[in-house]
Amino acid sequence: MRVLHLNSLLTGGGTDDQCVKLCHGLRQMGVEATLAGPDGREFSRVARQLEVPFHVTPPEGPLKFRFILSAAKAIRRLNAQLVHGHHGRDLWPTILAARLSGRKPKIVLTRHLAKSPSSWFSRSFLLGQCDALIAVSQFVAQVLREGFYEPNSSVEERRSRPPLKGDFSKIRVIHGGIDTERFRPFDASAQRKAWGLTPNDFALAMIGGYDLPRGKGQRGFLAAASKVSEKIPHARFLIVGRGNMKDILQADIEKLQLKGRAWLTEYCRDMPAAMNAIDCLVHPQIATEAFPSVVLEALACGKPVIASALDGIPEAFAAGNVGQLVKPEAINELGAALVDWARRPALTSQERSALHEKIAEGYSLIAPVRKAAELYHELCDD
Repeated sequence: MRVLHLNSLLTGGGTDDQCVKLCHGLRQMGVEATLAGPDGREFSRVARQLEVPFHVTPPEGPLKFRFILSAAKAIRRLNAQLVHGHHGRDLWPTILAARLSGRKPKIVLTRHLAKSPSSWFSRSFLLGQCDALIAVSQFVAQVLREGFYEPNSSVEERRSRPPLKGDFSKIRVIHGGIDTERFRPFDASAQRKAWGLTPNDFALAMIGGYDLPRGKGQRGFLAAASKVSEKIPHARFLIVGRGNMKDILQADIEKLQLKGRAWLTEYCRDMPAAMNAIDCLVHPQIATEAFPSVVLEALACGKPVIASALDGIPEAFAAGNVGQLVKPEAINELGAALVDWARRPALTSQERSALHEKIAEGYSLIAPVRKAAELYHELCDD
């Protein structure tokens, strides 16, 4: 089977990570998967390192026209039987490239976001133009089929998420997977030392980007920490990631008198080491969240997770079910959870290993690869 994956970004983040690893896994299963996208990006380099065949697309041009024409050319050259688009910005370019190719490949799209497309046109006609639409969680599928409405939410994008129109049987749920060979329990004392943690410190950490307007809830994390830090003097509150809110978060630490107890770490590229260096992952997301791989990664490393009970987060949390879900934006409830888990005894090595095996059984990288390959064969054998 010959499959072309389209990705016009490849700059980083969960969607690009899942896309490249899906291509790599499919090739290991004998599927002739090729990735098309811009060169010189973070994940185009990852694709080359994994020896995924790579079709370089030119600068997009007006209305992404050059990207679409290049993708159509790749479909013809490869005689692709199926084309798969990943980012929201790639949904219609994928459809148009397939149509312009003249090869009539099957069209698969993935929705990595916990919301429907923003335009009425896309919500009305997208399903009719593809052969399958993958939702990365049951919650995303619910939004696409039924819509989801929270008119009183403080976050604008959460207030109204209308459904798609069309044949809902095309919507398939395939959860994302993680590399459970890399994300497993191991000693990360060197990383703890690099971050200025002592053996007696209990590291409560957020791991992820912190771009405006709200990051992944880092400001709420610091607000909760300021309320409870005196109750757990051995606790340290780390923000691991990168983004354009750095100065805002640094100012919060000063204002909340958390200096010496909370800090932003240097950006860490070794995420398995980061997960093993902390004692508890905190994920107090307040915006939309489809299916957070960071929660699976922490659980696979044998770490408890404190997270918002929001969108697709409970699905990821339920994979290991160690930690606590809290109401979004409930600072006092989040603070109480920080205290509770900082005071608990650490998981034993046996408990951490058992938690890793539980995640590996259902959410290793091979799981979504197999399901995607099954879907491809189902569509192409029709």
